[in-house]
Amino acid sequence: FHLSLLGFEPANDFEYLTKESLGRRVSAAAPETSLLLRKATGELPHGGGSRFKKGGAEYELIKRWIQEGMHYDPESGPTVKHIEIYPQNRVLPLHAQQQLTVTAYFSDGTTQDITRVAEYKPNQPKMSEVDHHGLVTLKNMTGTTSVMVRFQEHVAVFMATIPLGQPTPDLPDPTNFIDKHIFAKLKVLGLPPSENCDDSTFLRRVTLDMTGRIPTLEQTREFLTDNRPDKRARKIDELLDSPGYADVFAAKWAGILRNKAGRNLEQIARETFAFHSWIRSSISNNKPYNQFVTELVTARGKSGTNPAVSWYRAVKDPKDQMSDIAQVFLGVRIQCAQCHHHPYEKWSQDDFYGFQAFFTTIGRKEVYKLPEDDTVYHKRMVAVAKNPNTDRELKPTPLDGDALDIPARRDPRIDLANWISSPENPFFAKMLVNRYWKHFFGRGLVEPEDDIRVTNPATHPELLDELAESFVKSKYDLKQLCRVICNSRTYQFSSFPNQYNQDDDQNYARYYPRRLSAEIMLDAMNDAAGAKNNFNHQPVGVRAVALPDDSANVESFFLRVFGRPQMDTACECERTANADLAQSLHLINSDTIQNILTTSNGRAVQMARDKSKDDRTHITELYLLTMSRQPTQEELDTALAHLAKKRQQSASKKQTEEQAVKEAYEDIIWVVINTKEFLFNH
Repeated sequence: FHLSLLGFEPANDFEYLTKESLGRRVSAAAPETSLLLRKATGELPHGGGSRFKKGGAEYELIKRWIQEGMHYDPESGPTVKHIEIYPQNRVLPLHAQQQLTVTAYFSDGTTQDITRVAEYKPNQPKMSEVDHHGLVTLKNMTGTTSVMVRFQEHVAVFMATIPLGQPTPDLPDPTNFIDKHIFAKLKVLGLPPSENCDDSTFLRRVTLDMTGRIPTLEQTREFLTDNRPDKRARKIDELLDSPGYADVFAAKWAGILRNKAGRNLEQIARETFAFHSWIRSSISNNKPYNQFVTELVTARGKSGTNPAVSWYRAVKDPKDQMSDIAQVFLGVRIQCAQCHHHPYEKWSQDDFYGFQAFFTTIGRKEVYKLPEDDTVYHKRMVAVAKNPNTDRELKPTPLDGDALDIPARRDPRIDLANWISSPENPFFAKMLVNRYWKHFFGRGLVEPEDDIRVTNPATHPELLDELAESFVKSKYDLKQLCRVICNSRTYQFSSFPNQYNQDDDQNYARYYPRRLSAEIMLDAMNDAAGAKNNFNHQPVGVRAVALPDDSANVESFFLRVFGRPQMDTACECERTANADLAQSLHLINSDTIQNILTTSNGRAVQMARDKSKDDRTHITELYLLTMSRQPTQEELDTALAHLAKKRQQSASKKQTEEQAVKEAYEDIIWVVINTKEFLFNH
């Protein structure tokens, strides 16, 4: 038999334990023989294993309950209103221990120590562990760690700050409020940051993050010879106004909003292309984010005339619509509450179905052969959703809000959009700035970036608050948000660790290198080799980062193996960056890589034919293009030696010198694009 998850359905559990199967699971006459006790202590084998010891506090509590007749809690009895944990915050040294105390506050004003019966879970297991009785043990890692405490449907969080204790006298002057918050925590932790990155690193980093491409040779030369003190800020502004900025963030949002064609390209290509174009245009024109979300949530009509309607093609079920909206725009993963109370949050089934009610009046007329003529409309009926467990009909209810009385003639999504994008909404701005923070830093202030909850606290809560406030004050200006982040000294730290911050992965004491995404990597390789993409149903030369939907994944093994999302879910976690053997083999000797390197009139061909420049100049320009820096002497000597060797071998291989040099340059480009320095943004 099965008990409810985390005991969220006690009435059903009581029936299963005491009455089902003729009450064979408990014995009031001989409590010690009850299966409930014998299995929980491991005396009898079962799937759940041993849960407590015979004679322990838990054992004696259940035994006494059985002896007293196994009474169900009286409906009129006091209920738990909230729980508190002590201490809530501590600054503790490495390897320290902290005993937590948890108190339940009841509706009748009484309190009870529930430390031994509460449930504990560390949010960062690599930094801390906690036993069943609330004893927290810290490990050998500096930063902030948290422990979630749960009792019934109530949760609380303990936070521990673990300093390294080194002096930080040489912190740079902050550029903006981001640095003030980051540097303040580094001081508390005694964690010295890395130095500022050099111009070459900054240019490549910000160009990849902003536009999804490596800087051109001309851009690199111009930037490295620019002596103006504000050239980095100027470059950021330039990139924000470039077409690549719109391409990168349109690709991001197309994945989040499930702009999926799959194998049905001929039927729905026009719709997915139009939806992507609408997203890209919104980003390029810097449409205020609240307006962008409102247009999407309230979309109605035909996708042919209102492309935002396409989202309702990809996400048809009201439950999925509600869950996606909550996760994408509010950072609330409420899906668990569909079947039971959320185990790590306050959301109940009533919260789930009350929020779903906003989507229950959406009507849809489908035209199979002409999906762009599908119509989304409001049914002109009163919006309600039924909780299947209680049969209660629930009115549309914002999360943490009151139920709304919405007349049948009014589309409830209008009220939903107004609530979502309100400056007073505690979720909306925080979710967006956290998502964009992760885009530039590789991890969110809250991680995962779309799981913002009390039991998953931010590493820098005050910074998250100020970023959200700044975003609202800017009237939801996405470009300004990117500008603020990239101008910070925190973003411009070197990725090279010092002796103290090598293990840091949450305090931003250095820049965290990360592998290029599948699309950006493919485009960068093409740029390095002078090749062009050739996807079906797309113009020759279209950049992978500009692809409108997932259809290219079907034909491109490269995009699939390097983790381009299938756009099946609203979670960016669908995009993977994990390394595996297939990727390594693909980079070493795949048709994709061979075709890129040997493309007709590609970079290797051009360098071999161009006699106006010597080998040293060609190699230098290749490194300036791919790495945004000059080659080291060792890199230069190795490349020149390989070219000389190929020239010497050309006669014996019956090759022309130009053919031998072309092959040598193909080899050199292949080596360069297989380096970590090329494959990572650092």
